[in-house]
Formats: sequence, structure tokens, C-alpha cells
Amino acid sequence: MKCMQSSSFFRFLFHRQNCGVLVSPFSTKTPNLSPFSPVKALYDQIQIVCDPRASIIPVLDKWVEQGRSVGNKELRSLIHLMKDFNRFNHALEISKWMTDRRYFILSPADVAVRLELISTVHGIEHAENYFNNISNSLKSATVYGALLSSYVRQKSIAKAEAVMQNMREMGFATTSFPYNLLINLYAQTEEHDKIDALMQEMENLGIPHDMFTLRNRMNAYVRASDISGVEKILNRIEEDPNYVFDWIVYSLAANAYLKVGLIEKTLAMLNKMEGIMIPVKSKLAFQYLLSLYASIGSKNELYRVWNLYKPLNEVHGTSYSVMITSLAKLDDIEGAEKIFQEWESRCSFYDFRILNRLLVAYCKKGLFDKAELAVKKAIKGRTPYASTWYILAVGYSEDKQMDKAAERLKKALLVGRKGWRPRSVLLDASLEYLEGQGDVKEIEEIITLLKNTGALTRNNYHSLLRAFVRIGKSVSDVLDQMERDGFTANEETHRILEMRPSLM
Repeated sequence: MKCMQSSSFFRFLFHRQNCGVLVSPFSTKTPNLSPFSPVKALYDQIQIVCDPRASIIPVLDKWVEQGRSVGNKELRSLIHLMKDFNRFNHALEISKWMTDRRYFILSPADVAVRLELISTVHGIEHAENYFNNISNSLKSATVYGALLSSYVRQKSIAKAEAVMQNMREMGFATTSFPYNLLINLYAQTEEHDKIDALMQEMENLGIPHDMFTLRNRMNAYVRASDISGVEKILNRIEEDPNYVFDWIVYSLAANAYLKVGLIEKTLAMLNKMEGIMIPVKSKLAFQYLLSLYASIGSKNELYRVWNLYKPLNEVHGTSYSVMITSLAKLDDIEGAEKIFQEWESRCSFYDFRILNRLLVAYCKKGLFDKAELAVKKAIKGRTPYASTWYILAVGYSEDKQMDKAAERLKKALLVGRKGWRPRSVLLDASLEYLEGQGDVKEIEEIITLLKNTGALTRNNYHSLLRAFVRIGKSVSDVLDQMERDGFTANEETHRILEMRPSLM
């Protein structure tokens, strides 16, 4: 069996477990909604809005206009539901609607959730502004924890440490939660000495090392490929009756063994992991098992896990995505197609992210005809995500078919939400190709689309200027438009203009 790391899915797993999504005090598990509860009825109405870019405020307003009641308890449940399904923009809309339209008074926990959502949707600067404008009476340990969690996600070490110091001085650093966040940050940034110092500080203050503390420490050992350290934590957990064992510890150990090629020990950890999974019925554990067996290169085990655990879980799109990606990793394109077709035949909401996994597999194999056919079928009556066209653009670019890459990039920009921006490698390559073709019209259209998404830069205008210079066309209109869009000429601009001074 060949040994391949499952690092990307592992990072996703550990991020969810340690960055405030599952374990923070300002987040809860998805509530079990009774089919007769008012919040379930409202949730069903919100679910109809499939486009994450579309506002759900009209749905909330209409609900109230029809004389139906909704309290802050129900709204909080909805916020957590939206978060659990990664509909962060909709969760933030509900949070703001609570105060803007319903005039509910926010608790510190509500403020923490909103801060976390602002950071996710709008970025850390907006979260900082929100935090700075919160009254001191609401700046509880929970709110500071939300800010700390945001800095951890951004890997902003200095700012995270400053918040932690504030929490110490205010008497808020009395639980393991802020320490666990910092330990996780240091694990990601390989500041291993600081981890040991934090754990010693916890011991000095009488703050117990809980399961998350030990997971985070183990994660640092995994990242450093320190097998003895991993086994030290593993033995400590297995030998201490006070710890409630879970599958994540074994998944961490399995990943550590896989990194250094110890396949037999990896399989032993996966067997232990499966022994815990059945009563837990964790979708995330199911997905990680799939990813790890694919990384080991075991197609038989991959299918065994899929067929055994799928009936035990309510299988969502993410599980199908992981299975499609796993099969593609093992060059089983036919199997990936069958899994996609199974999802497509059962789905109540067409999630283009599932299709995207198959498109990535097609493009890596150069199967562009199949990719185009799949997209053509999927977009009948539907609007694809920008990422769908973008994957095709990247595939064509890597295959040196720049004419098709530029065309698919333009389609991605047409449907991209506000602020969506393609990676500069593809954008620059496409603009450079169009410059070489002297295709001013296409460059102008891309610039207009970039402007509409708020992602336009001076360098994009420079591509247009070079194209104008290349074909001997006057650049005065371009310079005027640059200035109107807030881009003054710089040294590079003048260097381009000097190529054809007579055109000024």
C-alpha cells in the first residue's frame, strides 16, 4: 500500500474541534428540532433560500407580519443551526435582526456569537471594531474568548497573546478554554516551547488539563512528527480513568503514524477509532475514516467503511464530497462518478460543492469533456457557484488551454458574490494571455466584473494599459477610468506609458 498524508482533511478536522466551532462556550450543538416546534417551521422557510448570498431578512419579516411569534430562544437556536451548516452570513443576519427588528437585548453570549460571526463573514478588522464599541458591561470572559478565537483562526500570535494577557489581568483566564486556544495556535505555528509553558501555567493555577488540552498537545507532536510525544499523550489518556475517551484522539495518533509511514500502527489506531464510532454515530469521524483509508491507499477498506457506516449516519453532502475526493485520490474515477450519481439522485438541495469535487478529479485527469458535460447538466435551471467555473478555469490553465481558462474565469466572475476574487496566479495568467492576444474587449469585461465584486486592483488596470499600448490604441480613457476608480498612476504605470509615449 502506498502512503499518502491526509493533511488537508486533518487540518479541517482539527480546526473544527479547536477553533470555536464545536468546543467554545459561545457555540452549542445543533438542537434536535421537534417537527411541531415553531423554530422548525421557521427553519424550513429559511432553508428554501438556498443561495448563501441571498438575504433571509424578508423571510423573517414575513414570518412576523403573518402574526407568528418568535422569541430570542428560538432565534438563538436558528443562529446555531445556520452556523452548523456553514451558513455564517445567514446566522449573522439573524443575530442582527434580533436587535434591529425585534429589539431583544443581547446577552454577553449573544455578543460573543455575533463577534465570532462578524469575524468569519467580514474579517478580523470588523470584529475588532465591533469589540471596541461594545460596552464594558458586556465584555465578559465569553466575549474575550470569541475575540481570542478569531485571532487564533487568523494565526495572529501577538494579538492573541495580548488578549490572553488582558484575560489574565481581568481574572477571566480561569478555565482551560483560552489556554486550549493558545495551545492550538502554538501547535499550528510550531511554538512548542510556549505550549509546555502554558501547560505548566495551568498546573500552577490548578486548571486541569482536559481532553482538549491533551488533544492540542498531541496535535503539536503530530505536526512535529514526534511519535514518542504522541505515544506519551496517548498512554496518559488511556491510563487515566478520569478521561472520557473519544475517536479524535485515535485519529490524531493515526495521522501521526501515517506521516512517518508506520502503516500497521496507523491501522491499529483506526481499528480502535472504529470501536468508538458505532455508538457515537459521528459524521465527522465517518468522513475522517474515509479520508485516512484513502491516504493509506486502501480502496477495499474505503468501500467497507462507506458501506458499513453510511446506514448508521444521516449522510450529508460533505460525506459524499469526502468519498468522491477519496476515490479520485485512488484513481477510481468510475467509482467517484457512481457516488456522485447516488448523491445527485437523492439530494433535495443541489449543492455545487459536491459537483466541484468531481470536477477537480476530472480536470486532474484531463477529462475536460466529462467536466463540461457535468456542468452543462447541473446548471439547467440553476446558478452555479463561482467556484464551479473557477475549477474549470484552473484546470484549463494547468493544461495550457488559456483561451478556455480566461473564458471560464469570466463566467466565475459573473456569478461571484461581493468580495469574491480569483487567485492572482490564474487572474494574472489570464490577463497576460489576453494581453498577448491584444484582446482589449475581454480585458475590459474582466475589469468591469472585478469592479462589480469589489476585487479590482491597479495591477488589473496595468494589464489593460499594456494591451492598449501593444495594439497602438490611446490610453487616455483608461487612465481617466483608473483615476475615477481611485487608482493613481504609480511608477509601474509610468513605465508602461513610456513604452509608447506618442500615444499619450
